[in-house]
Amino acid sequence: MSEPSIFFSEVNQRQGGFNRRAFLLGGITGLGLGILGGRLAILQAVEAQRYEKLAASNQFNFRLVPPPRGRVLDRHGVVLASNRPNFRLMVAREKETDVDGLVRNLCELVPIPEDRVPRLIKDIKRAAPKAPVPVMEDMTWEEFSRVNVRAPELPGVTAEMAEVRVYPWGGAFAHVVGYVAKVNSDDIDAIKEKGEPVGPLFYNPGFRIGKQGIEKAFDERLRGEAGGKKVEVDARGRVVAEDIGGDIPARPGDEIQLTLDADVQQRALEVFGEDSGGAVVMDIRTGDILCMASAPSFDANRFVRGLTGPEYRALANYERKPLLDKCMLGVYPPGSTFKPVTAMACLEYGINPEERVHCGGAWRIGNTTMRCHKTHGSQNLHDAIKNSCDIYFYTMSLRLGPDRIAAAAKALGFGQTFDIGLKGGQSKGLVPSTAWKAEYYKTRNPRNTKWFAGETPSYAIGQGALLVNALQLCVATARLANARKALNPRLIRSIGGVEQPKGSDVPDLPFKKENLDYVRSGMAAVAAAGGTAFRASQLGLGDILMAGKTGTAQVRGYKGIDRKNTGKPWRFRDHGLFIAFAPFDDPRYAISVIVEHGQGGSIAAAPKAREIMRVALLKDPELRARIEKPLPAPDLSEGEEFEDGDNLRDAAAAAAGEAPPPGPMVEE
Repeated sequence: MSEPSIFFSEVNQRQGGFNRRAFLLGGITGLGLGILGGRLAILQAVEAQRYEKLAASNQFNFRLVPPPRGRVLDRHGVVLASNRPNFRLMVAREKETDVDGLVRNLCELVPIPEDRVPRLIKDIKRAAPKAPVPVMEDMTWEEFSRVNVRAPELPGVTAEMAEVRVYPWGGAFAHVVGYVAKVNSDDIDAIKEKGEPVGPLFYNPGFRIGKQGIEKAFDERLRGEAGGKKVEVDARGRVVAEDIGGDIPARPGDEIQLTLDADVQQRALEVFGEDSGGAVVMDIRTGDILCMASAPSFDANRFVRGLTGPEYRALANYERKPLLDKCMLGVYPPGSTFKPVTAMACLEYGINPEERVHCGGAWRIGNTTMRCHKTHGSQNLHDAIKNSCDIYFYTMSLRLGPDRIAAAAKALGFGQTFDIGLKGGQSKGLVPSTAWKAEYYKTRNPRNTKWFAGETPSYAIGQGALLVNALQLCVATARLANARKALNPRLIRSIGGVEQPKGSDVPDLPFKKENLDYVRSGMAAVAAAGGTAFRASQLGLGDILMAGKTGTAQVRGYKGIDRKNTGKPWRFRDHGLFIAFAPFDDPRYAISVIVEHGQGGSIAAAPKAREIMRVALLKDPELRARIEKPLPAPDLSEGEEFEDGDNLRDAAAAAAGEAPPPGPMVEE
């Protein structure tokens, strides 16, 4: 029998050792139970709500709801860009989904083109699990219902109602309002480069962002804030029910009202037809832009869904360039529409407007002979504006020099861009001067940095290096017609109901009023009997008359070719331009029209300007009342005689408030 390893001399000694161990183990056990009880108390009493939310989040999810994009309206509240319902079909695959079989089943329910099926299968397989992939847009109600009935048999397939951008006026406002399109990788990269977070909306398959015009410039304001739809899901994350009461409503985007008039804009596009060019109409009192139409245009609705490669190439390669905004980005020599600017420079410099210059049809400087479109005889400044006499302005330009012409041009708005709310998208054009030439050719051709006297005559009649756009031409015309304020154009009337500053809140023009009045009277003579645009600019609206200036801008030299470009390709013809304001006695609206390769301002541009201006005048309540007031019958009792039937018809038409019948026009 073995002996115990521990010997106790007394019984009490063994009992004391046992009690110490019991107390130690009991203390440790009690401490553990206390900690466990405390933690349970904290979980049940303190953190109960947190874990309830976590449990609910496993049962309920919020699905992102894109906000309704803000509408774009014209000055009278006519909708230019809005949203419409869109039934769409989406597929969010799971790991075990048979994609090929699923797509075959969908083809039996909805009409999916056969050539799109392989691409669709590839897109679904490449997408992350549970990431929705759009399969079909704009389903009919029958197709939408058919898919929803079979939805339990089609895992990951949902047919839902969303919104899609719509442009009711098609191409009439495409360049100004712009369009929206799907988010691409370049858009994501641009946001990351700014250091800004990429919101979850950008990954939503139905989300669109602005790509051009107002849609791009005010994208964040139009976008709004996303909401959430509360849904109940199973353990696999599939939706089993909706909790409508728990939805978070989306905040719609801001509404933007423009200064444009839908009727004037639509009429501008109609009168251009197949011609290429741009037209701008401004309110002379406020600077509001009523029309900014570029032709030919394109249907912005086609860009929302996405163009195919052949469709885009057809638009991009068409020689009349429908994708180019010809009002702001297209630049052209202004031709004789620039002569009022040169006339203003003459008056401000102190040249006597009654001084006469003889126009014999040709004018020689150095070894070069420069010609006028007609032999005008003796001309003062008023006559030169009325008849568009090149030789008068050739002669006076040598006294002025290029810098005085440039100063007058810049004061009237040429050579600059205007803050009308659009980011970029404007060309400054070019107003040449001695300083510009010295800088421009300093590195390109150092021997050509000096301004030569022979360059000034062409500059004075709107040719040479001078380049302008239709918006600048209209601004210059509005400033001349206003005769006081250096008006700025305004395109945005209000954003979210907040009125934007007017274009009339600007300093005065740096010109004498009597000089402005003189130039305006010369422009009135252009549209009067004997002027270069008499017949083309008659409004036929009672006693309301229009003052204007025609222009023809060369696109190539005339040496050795027919000036009329008879039978030549479209791209070789001259541009036709026209500027005007009406009524002459109380100016309200200014207009500029540029017709690319239109072969003459009086033939191509002035008739279009007349039709556009008529709509603007007829929509003005005050002017309409004036137009509808009967005119007195012509007094023939004094024995007034008419030389031919044309004059008699013209008098009868004027008395009836109609435009005179068409007749021969002076080309300029």
